[in-house]
Amino acid sequence: MIALSDYLILAAILFGISIAGIFLNRKNVIILLMAIELMLLAVNLNFIAFSRYLGDTAGQVFVFFILTVAAAEAAIGLAILVVLFRNKRTINVDDLNQMKG
Repeated sequence: MIALSDYLILAAILFGISIAGIFLNRKNVIILLMAIELMLLAVNLNFIAFSRYLGDTAGQVFVFFILTVAAAEAAIGLAILVVLFRNKRTINVDDLNQMKG
């Protein structure tokens, strides 16, 4: 049987990869969005691990709501990214910092 510490170590590794993705890659907006999603999945893994360990389904309910919000966030973020690409012809973060009307 897989222990609770195994889940927590895996979640910590995923969270660390996402933090590294955010800090090391500040050029591409799509990579930043993927790193944020990976961070949310690491948190969800912690919720599910503790929910299973404690025998309570509240953590799984939280995961359901977090996944719903993450899906909406990804859809809205990608829609904004498409509009920005159509106007600026780039998704480079350094080029998008001058948002003039």
